[in-house]
Amino acid sequence: MKVAEAVGRALHAAGIEQVFGVVGSGNFHLTNALVAAGARFVAARHEGGAATMADAYARVSGTVAAVSVHQGPGLTNAMTGIAEAAKSRTPLVVLAAEVTRPTSNFYVDQDALGAAVGAVPMRITSAGTAVEQACTAVRRALHERRTVLLNLPLEVQASDAPDGALAQAAPPPPRPAVEPDASEVAALTRLLEQSRRPVFVAGRGSRSPAARDALEALAERCGALPATSAVARGLFHDNPWSLDVSGGFASPLAAELIGGADLIVGWGCTLNMWTMRHGALIGAGTAVVQVDDDTSALGAHRELTLGVTGDVERTARHVLAAFGGTRQGLRTPGTAEALAARLRWRDLPYEDTGTRDRIDPRTLSIALDDILPEERVVGVDSGNFMGHPSMFLSVPDQDGFCFTQAYQSIGLGLATAIGAALARPDRLPVAALGDGGALMGAADLDTVRRLGLPMVVVVYNDDAYGAEVHHFGPDGHRLDTVEFPPTDIAAVARGYGFEAVTVRTRADLKAVEDWVAGPRSAPLLVDAKVVRDSGAWWLEEAFRGH
Repeated sequence: MKVAEAVGRALHAAGIEQVFGVVGSGNFHLTNALVAAGARFVAARHEGGAATMADAYARVSGTVAAVSVHQGPGLTNAMTGIAEAAKSRTPLVVLAAEVTRPTSNFYVDQDALGAAVGAVPMRITSAGTAVEQACTAVRRALHERRTVLLNLPLEVQASDAPDGALAQAAPPPPRPAVEPDASEVAALTRLLEQSRRPVFVAGRGSRSPAARDALEALAERCGALPATSAVARGLFHDNPWSLDVSGGFASPLAAELIGGADLIVGWGCTLNMWTMRHGALIGAGTAVVQVDDDTSALGAHRELTLGVTGDVERTARHVLAAFGGTRQGLRTPGTAEALAARLRWRDLPYEDTGTRDRIDPRTLSIALDDILPEERVVGVDSGNFMGHPSMFLSVPDQDGFCFTQAYQSIGLGLATAIGAALARPDRLPVAALGDGGALMGAADLDTVRRLGLPMVVVVYNDDAYGAEVHHFGPDGHRLDTVEFPPTDIAAVARGYGFEAVTVRTRADLKAVEDWVAGPRSAPLLVDAKVVRDSGAWWLEEAFRGH
């Protein structure tokens, strides 16, 4: 057995069940060994898409996924997706073939590439240690919640594995939950008992049913209103006191209630500039607490009143047990009435600016929310449009929304929806893209069709990089570099085997209704020609972070 085969089999034994990638000569035998061992391999049309598919799959499934790439250009093509995964602390293993001779045309410093974007570089160094090193990569990805770049030199891959090499291949133990310190639990309990207007903001570290249940029980006891960061949207979907998303996407009512809190507790949430609107959602006298099982994350983005190192669920359960009595907090009849009437963006009045040629993105999004089945998983790209699908399309729970925007790259949305769809095959996948991101990732329309995914791809098409148009246009700058002639994206999709419809008015969405009611034998692309009269509500806030 060659090392390439031994490593492939060891990775599967260590828990890698799903692999995405583009296969070349350097990762051919490794990838085939993974498949032979029982892993599922999905061939993407571009390595950048493969990396983001793996990222999204890992986020939604809660497992460690892998992406397999060729040496040199295979890795460089994947770097944007790897950067997004690394910034989001996604447990992911990047399997990269590697040449070690500087004279090779494929040679680049792959360790430096990985480290530059926040991934953890590792390497298979010898036949005798290959299996152990592969299993260590999976363990580090899982236990440290990191994206690990495992470099596989070609000469080591081609060497003979020692007899019995696979005997040491085994899945790592589950990631241990961090028990909070009793004094920190007591301090948080005191703050909650003193608070009259507490708000909880749950982030990525709370995205589990157990953590949700613990937070909801504690919030009910102390009268807190629960909200989420964007990446945890849907966590409190069925809770009548939910504020939905905190930050730039927050509705006016949600922003008002969060801004009026006297205590904000971030649960597995960094409370960064997006989630707290650069601190504008934190009142002058508001106490701020952050709970995270990684001590280095505490206070990384803002000054804290208290930092608690601990697992979200365990910390919430301990505080609940110690909390004395019950508080009404913000859970008043007036708050309940307001939340029912005007929390959702779709319930707020607006002037429809649509014409005969272009549809208002709010009208489009509200109509799609009504037409598409409620059991859905939504993947969203970046751009001026992104707040509309993010906030107007409801999702059933935290697995219904996948938001790969830690790096703010356009072009990741379609791959995000593919990875999420494979993690939740029981739901209708919806990809929400701008025209720029749709064309940037169009190659993987083929992957959607080839996999037989019953996906709806919605393109908010304003024939421009809309964020730049609305950011720079009001100051009189020339916009030639960010505006484009009309593109028939529906025709592009038909070429890949999609059904497609061009939408200019609400009436054109009848074709979407028919597709939903029909056999859904081919994926559907909606080329929505949206108005471009103004920037989205969250855009000004977003550009303050640049």
